[in-house]
Amino acid sequence: MLASHGLQRRAVLASAAQAALWHGAAQAAPPVLRVLAWPGYADSDWVHAFESRHSAQVEVTIVGSDEVLRAKLADSRGPGYDVVAANTVELAALLARGELAPLNLSDMPQVARQLPRFRGAIEGIVRDGKTYAVPYTYSEMGLVYDRQQFSAPPQSISALWDPRWRGRVLAFDGATHAFSLAALERGQLPFRIADDQFVPLARHLVGLRRNLLSLYALPEESVDLFRRHRVAVMHANYGQQQLKLLRDAGFNVGYVVPREGALAWLDCWAVLRRSPHQALAAQWINHMLHPAVSLELTRRQGLANTLEEPAALDRDSLMGPIVWLQPVEDDARRTRLWQRVVAGDRPERF
Repeated sequence: MLASHGLQRRAVLASAAQAALWHGAAQAAPPVLRVLAWPGYADSDWVHAFESRHSAQVEVTIVGSDEVLRAKLADSRGPGYDVVAANTVELAALLARGELAPLNLSDMPQVARQLPRFRGAIEGIVRDGKTYAVPYTYSEMGLVYDRQQFSAPPQSISALWDPRWRGRVLAFDGATHAFSLAALERGQLPFRIADDQFVPLARHLVGLRRNLLSLYALPEESVDLFRRHRVAVMHANYGQQQLKLLRDAGFNVGYVVPREGALAWLDCWAVLRRSPHQALAAQWINHMLHPAVSLELTRRQGLANTLEEPAALDRDSLMGPIVWLQPVEDDARRTRLWQRVVAGDRPERF
């Protein structure tokens, strides 16, 4: 009996020791939340605050174009992402493919702080009464110009093609927006390009390429190009975020929505259906909507948040309409043609 009792006691102690080891291992390996986002959307102090509050580790991957975002999400070789920030057009495509998880908004109390228009049924992120994403920030893509080189603000998108500014123009490296921009400049529908207009627009974009100093991907890259070269005008994909960065860097720049209008995006947070940490990802969204983050996003980046009304563009700067992004007729075709434009194809080759 004594021997049996001793064996039982050793077995209990061994089991307890094993449990302690497992517990220690679990503590040593917190869940890893993988976030796919745009520049300025997930600053390190906001990440650290979330990690401390939820005993988690966050890995943030930054993208500089919708094309890169799509490629990252489509890459099946890695562990994948749990939560993504993307515009409503990209999210609508993900939702159509069944790649987003429905959200339980009752688990996100910060949603109640949002302006009413962001708590309604927004096209592209609500389906069959279920919400699949939460708005985070938005901006129009206006023109930033150097006030020392322009005697008056540029009135038209055509300033990007103006030979007076050859070698002093910046544009965003994105196929979808490039064709929409060219269509707007030509007075055409930006999201529904007719088949017989693709070649003329591609040739028109060759003209833009020849006028450029450079293409850029990230907002900080555009600031560096302003710093190293005498840039006159830029199509600002990141809108007022770039305006703030440039002004903070000491540049005397203005900002306009030209008479043809400016494309505009609404970026939202969404949870990927294949994420193993959907509840934690929902808490990330809730965290990013807290005033300490959302209002600070505006202060740091110059981007509008969804909790308060933004400072409106003044009357002189708003010359045309805000054109909210919509799905386009053929993303793949735009991408193929844009790659040829960027690679240096001559107009007659199209």
